[in-house]
Amino acid sequence: MTNILIQGLALSGLYALVAVGFTMIFSVGRVLNLAHGVFLMLGGYAYYTAVQVFGISKGAGIAIAVLAGAAFGILTYTVLVRRLEHNPIAVEISTLILAVVMQALIVVVYTSAPKSMWPIVPGVFRHEGVFVSHNILAAMVLSWIVLGGLVVFVRRTRLGRALRAVSMDRKGAVISGIDPHRMSLATWAISGGLAALAGVFFATYTQLTPGMWVAPLIIAVAVVVVGGIGSIVGSLVVAHLIGFMETVTTTLVAAELRGVFTMVLVIVVLVIVPKGLFGREEL
Repeated sequence: MTNILIQGLALSGLYALVAVGFTMIFSVGRVLNLAHGVFLMLGGYAYYTAVQVFGISKGAGIAIAVLAGAAFGILTYTVLVRRLEHNPIAVEISTLILAVVMQALIVVVYTSAPKSMWPIVPGVFRHEGVFVSHNILAAMVLSWIVLGGLVVFVRRTRLGRALRAVSMDRKGAVISGIDPHRMSLATWAISGGLAALAGVFFATYTQLTPGMWVAPLIIAVAVVVVGGIGSIVGSLVVAHLIGFMETVTTTLVAAELRGVFTMVLVIVVLVIVPKGLFGREEL
C-alpha cells in the first residue's frame, strides 16, 4: 500500500505539472492549446539528447529540457497563436496540427522506436518491505517544490499578480496598463517549461516515444474539465485524484484499464456539474 501511495503521489505531481500549465494558458489567453503534450515530448527528447547522446550532466540536461519547452512555448505563441487568438477554434485546430507535425519530425530525427531512459536518481529505497525507486521519489519531491513555487509566484510576485489580473478581467487589466500579449507570452513560456519538466520524468518513468504527448494531453484536458476550466486549485486536486486512481487501477486491477476511470469521471462531471468541481476561477 505504501508503494501505491508514493507512486500515486509521483504520478499525480507529474499530471499536475502538465495540467496547471494547460489551465494557465486558457485562463490568461482564453484558448485551448492542443499541442500542450508536445512540450512534454520535447522535454523528454531534449533531456535524452543532452544526457544520453552528448553526455551532459543530468542537472544540465533537466535545465536544457525546461528551456527547450519554454522556448517552444514562446515560439508557438509568437508565430502561431497570437495571429489566431481572436478565433479559439482556429487555435485548437492549428495547435493540434502542430502536434501531429512535431511528432512526425521526431520520428524522422529519432525514429519511432521507443528509447529507454536512464533514471535521473538511480537506486531503490527499501524499508520494511517497501521498495520504491529513488527516481519516483525524486519526481514526487521535485513536482511538489515546483508547484509550490508556482503558487507563490502567482500569488506574491508582480508578474504573477499581473497574470491574475488578466485572467480575471482582460479589459480591466489593459486599462490598468498591463499588456495582455506579454502576459500570454509569459504564460506560454511557463507552461512549456512545466510540461517539459514533467516530460523528463515521464520518459524515465515509462519510455521515450514520439507518441508520448497524446496521453498526457488527454489527462490535462480531463483534469481541467473536471477541476473547472481556469482553476489552478481544481487542477491540482483533480490531478492527484486521477493520479491515485490510475495507480490503483494499474497496480491492483489491470494495466490495460489505465485511463478508463479518467474518461468515466469526465463524463460524470460533465453531466452533473458542467462547470467542473471548482467552477470557473481566476489564477
